[in-house]
Amino acid sequence: MGSSVFSVEMKGIVKQFGSVTANDHVDFRAKPGEIHALLGENGAGKSTMMCMLSGVYRPTSGEIYIRGKAAGIRSPKDAMRLGVGMVFQNFRLVQTLTAAENIVLGERSGFWRGPGWIRRKQEEIEAISERFGLPFPADRPVWQLSVGEQQRVEIVKTLYRGADLIILDEPTSVLTPGEVDQLFETLARMKSEGKTVIMTTHKLKEVMFASDRISVMRKGRMIAEMEKRETSEGELAQLMVGSRTAPQPAAKLQGSPKAGGPLLVVRGLDVYGDHGRKALGGLGFEVREGEIVGVAGVSGNGQKELAEVLTGLRMWKGGSVEFAGRPLKNGSVRAAIESGIAHVPENRMKSGLAGSLGSVDNLLFKTYRSPKRSRLGILRSGSNRSWAAELVERYDVKTPGIDAPVQMMSGGNQQKLLFAREIEQDPKLMVAVHPTQGLDVGASQGVHRLLGELRSRGRGVLLISEDLDEVLQLSDRVLVLYGGRNVGTVDRAEADRERIGRLMAGLTEREGEAG
Repeated sequence: MGSSVFSVEMKGIVKQFGSVTANDHVDFRAKPGEIHALLGENGAGKSTMMCMLSGVYRPTSGEIYIRGKAAGIRSPKDAMRLGVGMVFQNFRLVQTLTAAENIVLGERSGFWRGPGWIRRKQEEIEAISERFGLPFPADRPVWQLSVGEQQRVEIVKTLYRGADLIILDEPTSVLTPGEVDQLFETLARMKSEGKTVIMTTHKLKEVMFASDRISVMRKGRMIAEMEKRETSEGELAQLMVGSRTAPQPAAKLQGSPKAGGPLLVVRGLDVYGDHGRKALGGLGFEVREGEIVGVAGVSGNGQKELAEVLTGLRMWKGGSVEFAGRPLKNGSVRAAIESGIAHVPENRMKSGLAGSLGSVDNLLFKTYRSPKRSRLGILRSGSNRSWAAELVERYDVKTPGIDAPVQMMSGGNQQKLLFAREIEQDPKLMVAVHPTQGLDVGASQGVHRLLGELRSRGRGVLLISEDLDEVLQLSDRVLVLYGGRNVGTVDRAEADRERIGRLMAGLTEREGEAG
């Protein structure tokens, strides 16, 4: 029997994937009316634990109790019936349906009741969105929404379905500072209503700010459980990594030793989004050799379209793009690759990697035509496997094997593999979109180091991130997008959170001061 004091208890949980043990006799518990942070590095087993609680996986052994009663959770439907809902880091949304349709998907009343029914449901959904401060256009197809908006849809979907035990997997990874503050207000409201909120995260500052209790996992085992008031950021970092010397955030980049001439020059760029409206209007900026230009902005202000234009995934309608002294071919992925533009997309498993394929195939995606990788159209299997194994070792990618599907790897290791592929092309420009999204302190530090190394070698980096701290930490200059336009470019020495935040909100310097 479980204790009725806890809304959830997981006892002796073991989960094995073949020969890999993801969870090794783990105990976990959370109370009603609390925000419980589940902390650990990538690959520590946090998400696997929560996937068993939400019915995505079944434990190899162990017991789960919900409100003191044994719970046979064999599917997400069972979990939802017991009041358990999970917001995944990789969203579970049908791209062609509207946000509202995704939220009501599966209801027995169904769409057969016609447009009047869905309109009433949409009004109900909008009321929940407004109540919890999670706005998004409910009538728009999901594929037209930004990543941040899609995350809000997932959170509202869980609330709409009446969950009182809500799991949030890396909930702040795509949010701006203002959106993070709003989310914490939402979590506080859930807590005040007696809901249990479990938040898996790597961000120590957010853990210390938002949580009531904290559990720490390392290498598939539960290491510690404590009240927030009993610990500190330093102690938590040490528990996460298992050493006295915990990884520290990278220092702000200093100087620009190889800053050179213009590498990327964008003039008067007009781009239309998937929704048919102008996403970028008259945009102009440049990236020089040996510098990192950070792009700051609230989600949905043209960042996605800008990255797609530069990497050949979307055509522009007006203006010009010059790269390395030559016009960049419009709408050609191959031309972008051959010109020397590398790309780390915002959703690594949707646009960057093929989850069902192994490391070898994923590393070959952009170089399989080269003489080193193939001859007369036939891949050089032996040398390619040796090459892939060397890259996996050099970039410290932890995987069950180079043929194991990359979807079995943790998010941090997937990102390392993606960077290995892109950097091995020796690019002139790296377009990195949310490069540390969902990564722990150590993995984020590794990504920052790779970007700094590119910069020191005289390469250009366009860093598109909604993590304002990351932008301020890494960028030589910060370009702020609002409404698809450049509302300000600020040098590193003059950039601070308040100034950039005002620009992100569409305020001029004078308006910000007046407010």
